[in-house]
Order: sequence, then structure tokens, then C-alpha cells
Amino acid sequence: MADDIVDNTGRGKRARALSASPPALRNELDSGSEIAALLVKEGHLSPQDLLYAKRVKSKLSSPKTLTSVLQELGFISKEGLRDALLKNMVSVRIGDLLVELGHLKPADLQTALGIQKESNGATRLGEVLVDNRFIDELAFAETLAFQLGFPCLDLDIAAIDRAILARVPLQTLSGHNFIPVSAKDGKVLVVFADPLDTQDRAAAEKIFGTNLDFAISTRKGIREAIDFFKRSGVRGDSAVVDENTIMGIVNALFEEAVKEAVSDIHIEPMKDRLRVRFRRDGVLMLHKDFPRELAPPISSRIKILAEADIAERRRHQDGRILYESDKYGFTLDLRVSFYVTIYGEKIVLRLLNKKGELLDIKDIGMPPRMLERFLDDAVDTPSGVLIVTGPTGSGKTSTLYSCVHHMNNLNTSIITAEDPVEYIIDGISQCSINTKIGVTFEETLRHIVRQDPDIIVLGEIRDTFSAETAIQAALTGHKVLTTFHTEDSIGGLLRLMNMNIEAFLISSTVVCVLAQRLLRRVCPHCAEPYVPTPTELRRLGYGNEELKGNDFRIGRGCNRCRFSGYRGRIGVFEMLVLNEMVKDAILSKKTSYEIRRISTETSGLVTLMESGLSKAAMGLVSLPDVIRMLPRLGKPRPINEIRRLLGE
Repeated sequence: MADDIVDNTGRGKRARALSASPPALRNELDSGSEIAALLVKEGHLSPQDLLYAKRVKSKLSSPKTLTSVLQELGFISKEGLRDALLKNMVSVRIGDLLVELGHLKPADLQTALGIQKESNGATRLGEVLVDNRFIDELAFAETLAFQLGFPCLDLDIAAIDRAILARVPLQTLSGHNFIPVSAKDGKVLVVFADPLDTQDRAAAEKIFGTNLDFAISTRKGIREAIDFFKRSGVRGDSAVVDENTIMGIVNALFEEAVKEAVSDIHIEPMKDRLRVRFRRDGVLMLHKDFPRELAPPISSRIKILAEADIAERRRHQDGRILYESDKYGFTLDLRVSFYVTIYGEKIVLRLLNKKGELLDIKDIGMPPRMLERFLDDAVDTPSGVLIVTGPTGSGKTSTLYSCVHHMNNLNTSIITAEDPVEYIIDGISQCSINTKIGVTFEETLRHIVRQDPDIIVLGEIRDTFSAETAIQAALTGHKVLTTFHTEDSIGGLLRLMNMNIEAFLISSTVVCVLAQRLLRRVCPHCAEPYVPTPTELRRLGYGNEELKGNDFRIGRGCNRCRFSGYRGRIGVFEMLVLNEMVKDAILSKKTSYEIRRISTETSGLVTLMESGLSKAAMGLVSLPDVIRMLPRLGKPRPINEIRRLLGE
């Protein structure tokens, strides 16, 4: 039956595609270039460009597939490749096709084939590749669709016809990996994880007959859709989504978020569905989709928990949830934001008590020499403003409170103004802003200096008033710690100037600006050597010789890192200490380029990019993450020199 599918859907097309190629070109084809022949046939590639690419491929020192060479030379685009594959089936074996398209490494394919051989053929190659995380399941499904000539669908729960779904017994849905989606002209469209699975096809044909349309989707997507309909009871026209169903969905989201150690939950209404994404290790990942009609009741349920106005759907709102899980026995503190969009209210929930114990300042990941200078020239100084800067989610609060924890003792009075309080520390006076009862940021700042503090902690400099308060407190002998949202350390100074703070006040009060980011830490259990690509070298301005002797690594994915290749995060820092030369540059209103140059030459400034490169060279973070997430402000210095400056 599997052979019937392949025969009926395009072997003749492949033969005609190859016969349509020029004779000279056909002589040049090898086992990995059938795709190239299809590209020529469809007009996406010229025969001359193909021959040139093959010559380039033969001269490369490191092996690459012909398809990747064609893409790097700019002869074909991803869109052109996809178009050619959708119109023409290919006879290349699925494993070789995955390698050719760049989804799989040759070594991983050999390992997977070995695992399959050990099972005596009882496990399909696709299952081995996906279960062992050699390849993303969606990429495998799309490649299988190219091979078999079927459409690949990103399964949308909202688009599934409930009446057709109701014809399938729950027991059948539970025992197989297919789901009916729609019916047209008497033919039912059935989505399979593997259309070649004879048991799944037989079960579908028993219910709907043999006149079926086939499509392919991921096994995970199909199982999630089936589990959703089983859990919610949304099957057929008589289905009702009641309060218990919505409560169960919301509670499950909270509990799954804690289980997966995420920092944020994004619930986003789309045109045709309700999308839920989790942010884990700083990266948003799709969690699951819900039908569009569940958006209003889910929003109302979360508003009730957050004590927000459930009748108001035209204005943005905020709230806070203390959720107690009876199932797992934990209490979850969530900060909630409701944002009105054209499709409804987008909801973002920040998990506040996910971070565990307060970090010691020596454990935040700062290099040894930078940490020594940070303590001597910034944290342990009796007065002045210390600013920790970076975008949202860069770990500013963790660093700020590690400094507070370091300075907390019986002889020091520490008072804070935060929105909200994220860490509770014994021995300091913490105030959580609550605008609903009149405890505003402005009102709190007016009273805070009357409390005879030695150290003032401001959760964030958000406007000119808070910036002036921090400066005035430092002028009267207080130590002020605060955070800022800027790209780098120099940007923190420039933003203060843009708030109309006089340059002489900045130079006389600010002692240090610490910029930081959080990068994903490469999983030590599945890390493997990584060779920087020519594009990465070009972006950094390095040559191959300059990177010799460094231990660049990247994670392949394993059980311990949820098959992501990363486990946890690590901080990278840029510390600007305002010495006399830097203060003079500020008073002279030099450009950011000049201030950065002076800081690099006189105060030992190491940029965020350089700090990230140092950690990448030790195999702690991946080089692609460094290039993608850190600002590039000129060519970095040699890595050996950077590591010497940082003491790493």
C-alpha cells in the first residue's frame, strides 16, 4: 500500500524531470543533485550556475551539500527551493534528503541508522531521528511531505471540523496518529503523522472510506489536538465549553509553565487561533494553540484571578495573581499585563518567584578581574549612583539584589522602591508600588529620603523625576542603586543626558554603569565542537588563524537539556567605571564613540561582544548566540587579549 502511494503520486514526474534536463547536465548529476535538476527544470537555477557550484563544492576543504553551496553562492533562494520541491517529488531516500537540505548532519544520520538497526527494523527512521532529537519534528514532517508529494500542514485546532471529528470514536483517536480536518466534494482531508503507516490508514479508511485526501503534520501536533478535544470535550455541535473546562486550561498552563521552568507566558489572540508561547532561557517557543473561540473565556478567567475588570476590553490593564496548585503543592506569583490588540486581548504573565534563592555577587558570572574592580570601584564606594542597564529579561534585578545582599549589614540602612518587589531580603525596608491606593513612584521617592537611608534602591529610572531624585540623593551623600533600559553602558550615560540631567551632575555622581545580557549556556552533557562559519568570521572581522586554540562548542540536544542544546543561562557584562578621563569626556559632551574609545584605553572597558566572545571561546555559550544577541560596535580585540583583561 505504501508503494501504491509513491507510484500514484509522482515517480513518472521525476523521470520526466530528469529527461527534461540537458544531456551535458545529466552527465554531471550525482546521487545528491536530483534536487538541483528539479531547480533547473523549474527555472530557479541555470545549468551554468549548477556546474559552477559543483566545481566550488569539489574544492571546499570542509564537506558541504550541493544545495547549501547553491544557497551560499546566492544561486537559489529558500523560496525557490521550497517551490521546486512542492511541485516535484524526489526519489532521494529520506535520510539523504534531510542531509541534503541541511536539516541533519551526516554523522547524526549514521548514528540514527545504527539505532534503527539495533531495533531490527521495528522503529522507523523518522521516529529514531525525532525521539533522539537529531532533527526538529516539523522539519522532518515537511521533508517527508516533499518526498511523498503530500501537503504539510501546521495543524490548526480552530480549523478542525467538529462534526467530522465526532465521527471518530475516542478509542480510535487515542490509539492512532491521525485526525480528520475537513470535508470537500465528498472527500475527507485526513492529517497523518506518517501516511505510510498501514494501521493508521486502515483505521481512517474504515471510518471515512478509501476516498481520502492525505496531508502530513507532526506527531506532537496531532497528539496535542487529540488530547485537547478529549480533555475539553469540544467535539461535535453539542459540545459546550464550561467554566470547569476553562479553569482546567488556565490551571494547566500555569502548572506546565512551572514544570518547564519558563519566565513568561504569552497568550496571543490571532486571526484564526489563540496561540500560547513560553519564554524559556530567554527564547520564546510555541507551547500550543487553542481554538479562537476560547480567547474571551480564558481572558475573563485570568482577569478574575488578577482582580482586573472583566467587563473592560477596550483598555490595557495590569494585575497580579497568587496561584496555589493543589496538584503540585506550590504557590506561584505572577505579574499580568492585558494589552488590547485588533484580535482581542494579548496576555503576558511574568513568573516572579521562579528564580529560586538570591545569588551571591560572586556567583552572577562576572569574570574575576571585572568582579574585583566592580566591588572596589562601584559596590563598596560610600556614595554615588550605580546603574545596572540592559533590556527586559537581561537579569538586571538579580544583579542589583546580589549587590544589595552584599552590602546588607547591621550598620547600614537600606530602603527600596520597587514595582513590584521581586526578592524579599531580611534586614532591608522594601516598598512595593501600588497606584490603586495612591502609593505611586513619585510619592514614594519624595518620602524615601526622609527615612535616613544609607543606601537607596530604585527598581528603575523611568522618567526625569526619578533620575533627578537619584542624582540629588547621591549629591547628599547617599549610595543609590538602580536599573535602566539601554543597549550598553555608554547608552546609559547618553539617556541621562537626554533626560536633561546636566553633564556635570552625571560626572560627579555616577560611579559605574554596568550593562549586561543573559546568554543561553551550552549544555555540558551534549556539547560538541563548533567550527565558525565564514559569515560569522566576516561579521566579527576575524580570520581563521585568530580563532585557533579556542574551544567553541554547541549543544546537540539531550534529555538533560530538553533536547534544546542549552541548559540555563549565564551573564555577560560590560562595566564602565567613570575615571577622570571619562568624566572629562562627559563634561565635554563627546560622542558615544569617543567616550567608548577613552573608556577602553583608560578604564579597561570590555564590551558586551568581547565579553560574550570570551565565554564562547571557553565553550560556555554558543558563538551564534553571541553574534545574534550582543551589539556589535566595531571590531573586537583578539580573544586572547580579551581573556587576559578579564582574568579568564
